[in-house]
Amino acid sequence: MAQRNTWQRERVRDALADARGFVSAQSLHAALRDDNTGIGLATVYRTLSGLAAAGEADSLQSPDGEALYRACISPGHHHHLICRSCGLTVEIEATEVEAWARRTAAEHGFTAAEHVVDIFGLCAACAKAAEGA
Repeated sequence: MAQRNTWQRERVRDALADARGFVSAQSLHAALRDDNTGIGLATVYRTLSGLAAAGEADSLQSPDGEALYRACISPGHHHHLICRSCGLTVEIEATEVEAWARRTAAEHGFTAAEHVVDIFGLCAACAKAAEGA
């Protein structure tokens, strides 16, 4: 079911577009609260979920298990490199992963297989800063 295009949805969409990298619903809500929007946390969660389902936002699970979101840059299936320190996110091609996923699924008799691959690490700037610390 498509979500209505309300002013709250537009504000959440705009805040997500302004965020750097992936953000949690709580941090996005805090930014909206700081702007005195009056938008509740439940509305932020619902809107982010709807944006992800509609392909307007990327969604992934952090290594800590928290759902993170960002405005979608590339349509369709894609993968990310994500800096654990600053949140810098790079969309990557993963043709080997795609072939491996299809092959592995077929070897086990699975069809219509889906997968999620996101790589967390430190970007070059954060790694350099960590060396100097």
